[in-house]
Amino acid sequence: MKVGVYPGSFDPVTYGHLDIVQRAADLFERLYVAVLKNPAKEAFFPVEERVEMLQAVTRHLPNVVCESFEGLVVRYAQERKATAIVRGLRAVSDFEIEFKMASMNRSLAPEMETIFMMTSAPYSFVSSSIIKEVASFGGSVGNWVPREVEERLARRLNRQGGREG
Repeated sequence: MKVGVYPGSFDPVTYGHLDIVQRAADLFERLYVAVLKNPAKEAFFPVEERVEMLQAVTRHLPNVVCESFEGLVVRYAQERKATAIVRGLRAVSDFEIEFKMASMNRSLAPEMETIFMMTSAPYSFVSSSIIKEVASFGGSVGNWVPREVEERLARRLNRQGGREG
């Protein structure tokens, strides 16, 4: 079985992420969308909620499994018997960081390939950080995130004293 892993923070998941998920799901018999538990980084949404959102918006893809992990992505990928790590690229500026990570992963696990996929043009400028910023100032983000994500953003911002859009 061809297995791939698409790791990330997905805080929150965007249509850019989902573009990569859908296309990668066509390449693998099983694709793990893996949310990194990173204690060094303060996330907007808890890991469990990010996994829930991913599960909700990938429900239509039967070969996609959404879960969280800790530690090195290559170890997680090896545990899942994956042969490749999928990474999305938005712009050339992403490539240098991704290239360094792919090189380190290759050094740690020579059998593991890294596959870079360019996000489709309409999402090339979309990042989770920008989505959170726009939403926090009351802007509509419905063009870049699924409705469920938009609603969760609004609820969380409202609870935190932010403005709803």
